[in-house]
Amino acid sequence: QVQLVESGGGLVQAGGSLRLSCAASERTFSLYTVGWFRQAPGKEREFVAALSWSGGTPDFADSMKGRFTISRDNAKNTVYLQMSGLKPEDTAVYYCTATARRWARSIREYDYWGQGTQVTVSS
Repeated sequence: QVQLVESGGGLVQAGGSLRLSCAASERTFSLYTVGWFRQAPGKEREFVAALSWSGGTPDFADSMKGRFTISRDNAKNTVYLQMSGLKPEDTAVYYCTATARRWARSIREYDYWGQGTQVTVSS
């Protein structure tokens, strides 16, 4: 059972930056594909980014390309989501997730979820 704990959320002005962290309990975290999803009030949870255990180019939702980056430090069992050029529409609860699949974009493909961290972007 992989436990994930997000941190780094908060309030930021439009155009600002924020880095989210996700710490995993699993020592073999490097064998998991990690992803970020977000859910705004009244909306469905949506895919943000993913980084495969096999390496390769990270996967991003179109609206995040060029603004967000995802990285991982396997020695620290931690994955990061660096967000820049933030917009009010980026306001949401951001969730870290993990799967043993090589790549995944849908909620049902991920097995482990964190509790989420709130990101609020003011205009």
